[in-house]
Amino acid sequence: MLAKRIIPCLDIKDGRVVKGTKFLNLKDAGDPVELAKYYNEQGADELCFLDITASHEERKTIIEIVEAVAKQVFIPFTVGGGISTVDQMKDILRAGADKITINTSAIKNPDLIKEGARAFGSQCIVLAIDAKKEKAAKWKVYIKGGRENTGLDVIEWAKKAVSLGAGEILLTSMDADGTKEGYDIELTKAVVDAVNVPVIASGGAGKIEHVTEVFKKTNCDAALLASILHYKDVSIKQIKELMKKEMVAVR
Repeated sequence: MLAKRIIPCLDIKDGRVVKGTKFLNLKDAGDPVELAKYYNEQGADELCFLDITASHEERKTIIEIVEAVAKQVFIPFTVGGGISTVDQMKDILRAGADKITINTSAIKNPDLIKEGARAFGSQCIVLAIDAKKEKAAKWKVYIKGGRENTGLDVIEWAKKAVSLGAGEILLTSMDADGTKEGYDIELTKAVVDAVNVPVIASGGAGKIEHVTEVFKKTNCDAALLASILHYKDVSIKQIKELMKKEMVAVR
């Protein structure tokens, strides 16, 4: 059994880490470089950096912060936000990222997934999906930081993206995001069962038990965490200790 990954997520707005609820009411959560360094020391398996207003503001990811963070971390580091060309992907990877995550730009130009995978390998291309429930067992894909409903079905889009070359899916439940009531198990399981690439569960972690629950009830490969780590509600060490106790394979 592959070891499950714990991935802190740094949502960046105006050069600061922020956290909200259901993509709204953003509050300051600290300096991205300091937090990245802290999580690297704490035993995070990977780090995710999302410039959350880049697509909405139609600008590129803040590359200076990517470079500064990359100097502080020695774990795989994924970057997303406003990346819409292969050249921009190249710039981000050169700045120190290991993987690129795309969302809005992939919806507007699905061939970007194929082009990115061809240039850098599928393992470098992470498709981010922001999902909102519409009715029983049906979710729609949202873009521009959760501001726009694309009308696309989440499961169908996940399958298409993988067929185009996406090597991993970062799946965020907009309904669960920031609620601290647990991951959306139904959504996560549906996507995991539909694709043959790793899926990162995101949105809703409020306590350690939520992390072990999503690993035990779905076959997701990683759990993304933000506010409970940023505000020091729990530590990565505590999460991994409970995972071991609950017989969840851990690094």
